[in-house]
Amino acid sequence: MKIEQLHTIEYPAPVYSVAFSPDGQLLASGSDDSTVRLWRATDGTFLRTLKGHMDSVLSVAFSPNGGILASGSWDNTVRLWQAANGALLRTLKGHTDWVESIAFSPDGQLLASGSWDKTVRLWQAANGTLLHILKGHTGWVLSVAFSPDGQTLASGSEDNTVRLWRATDGALLRTLGHTDWVLSVAFSPDGQLLASGSGDKTVRLWRVADGALLRILEGHTSDVESVVFSPDGQLLASGSEDKTVRLWRVSDGTLLHTLEEHTDWVLNVAFSPDGQLLASGSEDKTVQLWKLD
Repeated sequence: MKIEQLHTIEYPAPVYSVAFSPDGQLLASGSDDSTVRLWRATDGTFLRTLKGHMDSVLSVAFSPNGGILASGSWDNTVRLWQAANGALLRTLKGHTDWVESIAFSPDGQLLASGSWDKTVRLWQAANGTLLHILKGHTGWVLSVAFSPDGQTLASGSEDNTVRLWRATDGALLRTLGHTDWVLSVAFSPDGQLLASGSGDKTVRLWRVADGALLRILEGHTSDVESVVFSPDGQLLASGSEDKTVRLWRVSDGTLLHTLEEHTDWVLNVAFSPDGQLLASGSEDKTVQLWKLD
């Protein structure tokens, strides 16, 4: 496998989150300058700035049909925007501290938000109705992710745990652990594996069915801020405060590539839907776009 650096997108502030649209045409980024920006994914051309948040934007996510872009912020809110024109559709209020992570359910019906108020909230995406408040974490909730079938929600926290919840009613199913903060969680495309990145400098791979720890990926020399599976489930990308992006083979945990273009913490990584592009956002005020062959 070859990796080629395609583009460097320069930013006026640190980039906390990146996400590709479902059709792979757009790249959204959330930044310390309180904005969401939209770029053309193929060549990094700037398209639009979405303004409205009153503080840093920590997380961005497209709805499964690509029509809505959600953003979570240090202003304690989640905002829903029309992806096509950037119009603000709705502001979801209720969290009492920073909103660190957001995720749509695969059918687009639900939106989950994880916050420094130690809760996960489940909202009805269509109208912003609050459905459930998931309580149990004893520290900040730093990451949330839905399983591909939409039945399970995972959350990672400052309390060193990963928790698995039933999405329909918010019941706690299982608790998994690291030895430091859990900064990122991600399900494999087939839903059988869960990856978690931690302040303990490791990535852990868990079997979702029974919570068994299958593998510990070691190599990062600082906190692992972000983990994501490739769309075919064969690769795992991780971004770290050690300024690198690492690519691992999921089947055996082999480290395949270390990308060292960033000059500061790598805060978020994302694959394009076709798996051919990888984006990374960093404290160094850039988004790097990579092509995988």
